[in-house]
Amino acid sequence: MTTQLNEVSPPWCLRLISELNAADERATALAKALTPQQLNWKPRPGEWSVGQCLEHLSIANEVYLRAISNSLVGHPLTMVQDITPGWFGQWFIRNYIEPLPRSKRRRAPKKIRPGAEVERSILDRFLHSNDMAREVINRARHYDVNRVRFKNPFLPALRFTVGTGLEILSKHQRRHLLQAERVRDSLELSQRERGS
Repeated sequence: MTTQLNEVSPPWCLRLISELNAADERATALAKALTPQQLNWKPRPGEWSVGQCLEHLSIANEVYLRAISNSLVGHPLTMVQDITPGWFGQWFIRNYIEPLPRSKRRRAPKKIRPGAEVERSILDRFLHSNDMAREVINRARHYDVNRVRFKNPFLPALRFTVGTGLEILSKHQRRHLLQAERVRDSLELSQRERGS
């Protein structure tokens, strides 16, 4: 689902909605034609399948969005034009979230680790979680996302701004969709090698 926003939406809101729409297209192109077996295929033991990448993103969205949405309650309405993460938020995104070669690879928190086998409906779940993200973004556009903070559901001692949390969601999707695309490419190579 593509959410349309009116012209009074701040630029950060329009950008994040556009990024989510692009993620929906990537995920659909990636997984729609895969059989359940292909969706669960892994290049090596211990690595994630395409389906597991999508499940991880779906669960992460659901958990993070709940915390972000709850944090908006009771705050005054004050729209801001841009998201400006603080130094720690920038450092965290750069070192743990962005899909860059220097990003640290860490084991996902237990709450958002995918199951061993993923159902074919995982694409629908992922798309639905992005619909929820668009709804939260649409709601958050009326708040100062650079001041309202939420408790990180994975590391409760950390409190990010809502803006930083929304940036994390978008960049997290880019990271794991890239990972899923690499898995699909490995699957196609493996199938070609077996066919020849």
